[in-house]
Amino acid sequence: MFSDSGPDLKIPATRWRGRATIFTLVFVGTTLVGARLATRTGSGIKRLPALVLWAWERPEDLRFVRSDHTAIAYLAETIQLREGEVHVRPRLQPLRVADDAKLVAVVRVEADHNALNHSQALQSAAAIARNASLPRVVAVQVDFDATLSQRAFYRDLLVDLRRQVGAEEPISITALASWCMDDDWLTGLPINEAVPMLFRMGAGTNEVETRLASGRDFREPLCRGSLGISTDERWRSLPGGRRLYVFNPQPWTEHTEQAVLWETHSWR
Repeated sequence: MFSDSGPDLKIPATRWRGRATIFTLVFVGTTLVGARLATRTGSGIKRLPALVLWAWERPEDLRFVRSDHTAIAYLAETIQLREGEVHVRPRLQPLRVADDAKLVAVVRVEADHNALNHSQALQSAAAIARNASLPRVVAVQVDFDATLSQRAFYRDLLVDLRRQVGAEEPISITALASWCMDDDWLTGLPINEAVPMLFRMGAGTNEVETRLASGRDFREPLCRGSLGISTDERWRSLPGGRRLYVFNPQPWTEHTEQAVLWETHSWR
């Protein structure tokens, strides 16, 4: 859904300054959740607030975020699958968060057009699993635009990721809206949520918008607990009671976060 690129895995370095945690990422690295959230979620995912800000590959100072109502999903690393190999690129930009921040470690997976193998799935799962033990991380999220031919590989990756992190660790994935509509390939995946990405959809925007505006929900239950939106794309209406992951094309500020809180309050 998003994009990034690069190589190598190193151990995360963390520095402390007062109330702020500073992730020096030249290395690798919400109370509003109510009863209306989807029931097909594990108890661990409920540790996340109902608002999550995506922090992508750029310097971000998010020390203003209050952990009682907002979490931060930050790009932790990018995995590139090329010619049968696995290359892990750490986040290269600094991220500043408060000591009590709730973090979701997001791992972007990018693959070339060559066939993907089981060894790559196991190595990728191991790299993603390591993020679950980073400071303040309460969940991991995988961002992979898997093609039809890559779905079996992706399923293997997620099954092994679940095995490595255990039953209680929340696993989230981003999902193309089409995966949630009339497609059943997500059914049975060992994850806690699939976040429908409702921005940058191109030709599919009208179909999804019309479906949700008419009161029809996504077919896949895993897609009914959260939504992925962007600050620069507006929707006529969206179903309430969902965890909202919000992307911002610009660096986050306290003013921008407050504007998102105000605008989305009526959806809950």
